[in-house]
Amino acid sequence: MSANAKNTRSTVIPCLRYRDAPTAIEWLCKAFGFEKNAIYPNEDGTIAHAQLSFGNGMIMLGSVQKETAWGTLMKQPDEIGGAETQSAYIIVADADVVYWQAKAAGAVILIDIKDEDYGGRGFTCRDPEGHVWNFGTYDPW
Repeated sequence: MSANAKNTRSTVIPCLRYRDAPTAIEWLCKAFGFEKNAIYPNEDGTIAHAQLSFGNGMIMLGSVQKETAWGTLMKQPDEIGGAETQSAYIIVADADVVYWQAKAAGAVILIDIKDEDYGGRGFTCRDPEGHVWNFGTYDPW
């Protein structure tokens, strides 16, 4: 382990922003199988901070807040031509199950499910607000 890494469950946690974070939280749980770990709503119904877990991993997310220091650093995919500059890879036990679950929830499949040359089976999709997600059985550990 790196001398700088803390001995904790997950040392890399992707952070995202959604315009409609409450709806995104429900969708991410339904489509991908995330579980609500903590949700801190603002008085206006937006989300100040949320943590969704998946196995020993986690993502953190909140509502788009362009007026904050963090918010000024973030762009939504539709603000940059639908592109992403980072994308999480989620290791799953059965990529086909997640594929059909995500597809049924309305995920846009960008790269169809397939066996990879380097091992594992996976796919790439886009959520309703345009964020790109990768799911697969390849485990580099």
